[in-house]
Amino acid sequence: MPTFPNLTLLGHPLIKHKLSLLRDRRTPVKDFRDLVGEIAMLMAYEVTKDLPTEPVNLDTPLEHMTGEKVAGKKLALVPVLRAGLGMVEGILRLIPSARVGHIGLYRNHETLQPVDYYFKVPSAREERDFFLLDPMLATGGSAAAACTTLKQAGARSIRLLCIVAAPEGVRKMLETHPDVPVYAAALDRQLNEYGYILPGLGDAGDRLFGTR
Repeated sequence: MPTFPNLTLLGHPLIKHKLSLLRDRRTPVKDFRDLVGEIAMLMAYEVTKDLPTEPVNLDTPLEHMTGEKVAGKKLALVPVLRAGLGMVEGILRLIPSARVGHIGLYRNHETLQPVDYYFKVPSAREERDFFLLDPMLATGGSAAAACTTLKQAGARSIRLLCIVAAPEGVRKMLETHPDVPVYAAALDRQLNEYGYILPGLGDAGDRLFGTR
């Protein structure tokens, strides 16, 4: 498998375990939805380990002390509609103060190119860390387009969180947005002729929402 300087694979045993359940074609919609949220929460735990902290004074039931709280930029979660929605709730359980925006993109199944139809993200974009969420990084077209749109709106700090990535998509991100780190639970083998990731997990949106 190729190596990419922009890619960080998150190999926590619980992520690997839940990803195997997610891939299984027999996994029902409810369980699939729960697993996406759980994996997203575990990924966010790993991705945020470098967040800066600052001292805070507080009183425990027994005495006064100095603790720590997260400092610096405020976080914003931006799912790429529709499949990215499945990752939001899990991360919000971990970071309930995060703001949530939305980017509407879909992939034309004939050209495999992204088509945008919706954009709304929190204000003060220069001051925020944006977590762009999409379970699948396939061709990379939608993720690259979403990053371009975010940057045009003023975002300066973007991280892409995906559950499964294909080498083609990671390479696309490296070519178009080398400053955007990509975090994934797995780097799969390749895309098929229809632009689906192999071995992958199927169409994440359909499996999340029970559509075909």
